[in-house]
Amino acid sequence: MKRVVITGMGALTPIGNDVASFWDSLVAGKSGAATITRFNASAFRTQIACELKGFSPEGILDRNEIKRTDLFTQYALVAADQAMKDANLDIAAMDPFDIGVIWGSGQGGMQTFEEQVKEYVQGDFVPRFSPFFVPKLIANMASGMISMKYGLMGINYTTVSACSTSNTAIMDALNYIRLGKAKVIVTGGSEAPITEASIGGFCAMKAMSTRNDDPTSACRPFDADRDGFVMGEGAGALVLEEYEHAKARGAKIYAEVAGASMTADAYHMTATHPEGLGAAKAMEFALKDADLKPTDVQYLNAHATSTPVGDLSEIKAITRLFGDAPTHLQISATKSMTGHLLGAAGAIEAIASVMAIRHSIIPPTINVHTPDPALPAGLNIVINKAVEAKVDVAMSDTFGFGGHNGIVVFKKFNG
Repeated sequence: MKRVVITGMGALTPIGNDVASFWDSLVAGKSGAATITRFNASAFRTQIACELKGFSPEGILDRNEIKRTDLFTQYALVAADQAMKDANLDIAAMDPFDIGVIWGSGQGGMQTFEEQVKEYVQGDFVPRFSPFFVPKLIANMASGMISMKYGLMGINYTTVSACSTSNTAIMDALNYIRLGKAKVIVTGGSEAPITEASIGGFCAMKAMSTRNDDPTSACRPFDADRDGFVMGEGAGALVLEEYEHAKARGAKIYAEVAGASMTADAYHMTATHPEGLGAAKAMEFALKDADLKPTDVQYLNAHATSTPVGDLSEIKAITRLFGDAPTHLQISATKSMTGHLLGAAGAIEAIASVMAIRHSIIPPTINVHTPDPALPAGLNIVINKAVEAKVDVAMSDTFGFGGHNGIVVFKKFNG
């Protein structure tokens, strides 16, 4: 099969509105959490989130595009614009049917849905819905709008697999290019879930941290006192390209997408398998797909969201595959800084993994004050401070409601 490389990246995150600032904040161990400003959350159990700071689509999107799109699509368009410019593709010189978009969003236009239903219920019950109501809320609109923005006429659709959504999109993009069905695919994910209904729903599940008085230390994966995740928002975009095509045009290559895999836990609507069975198999299959061994992996970007049960089930999955004391492997949970971007999580964590390979730096897991005593003593979890380390192979884990396990493996590019 054809080799697939990454030639462009774009990031819109709670700790940086481009790849460079996002990476700098990760290495510095900066938290993006604060009190919610998007709406009055004072009556909610959880009142904190990792919101974007200083986001403006102006300059990238025109007035009509802004008016006709939900925030999750705006985030997608801005991140994709960064990635396309970074890839420096001459689209006019290509067959537009050779370039596709496979994008992901777990919730789609949640804000649009809430606003329109509120207007209906709080009004006179006359159905005066916007003609853009449905186009703004449906999850596939982000991939559609990216294709329209650049005239990309190849494969185009949206993946939805909860918190594994972005890794699903990346995996599909990898496989379509491998099979010769496209030369370039813009992939990634976006999410805008900091809304009353979304926060309220997760509050009702008691899934999120309630450290409202100390937001920046609220998300603490692997810590003994973790009490839930912190919601995040944003987007990550990657331009995946067939290697020979990238080579022929002299493209900058960040890394190679080596392999990917998905499994299902078939266990519970919202909980991961307590023994990490499906997750361990997904990691095993992803390495097999990449023709690599567990000993080849130097960095694992853990899904670890800071929930009491989820973090330990992932650790069990990791030790099933890598053993209790893998000296070659270092692990970190970057959600401790970005919060959990749901369907966009895998996209920004893919970028973090690629940057770890590129810069030989492993970002930390912040807010670990008392490591959970259930953690195997031999695991190398990078705590509170980034470390320098050679990274030839990085793995990124994502697990989603419904039992979806999505793993992607990246490796240093060697022509």
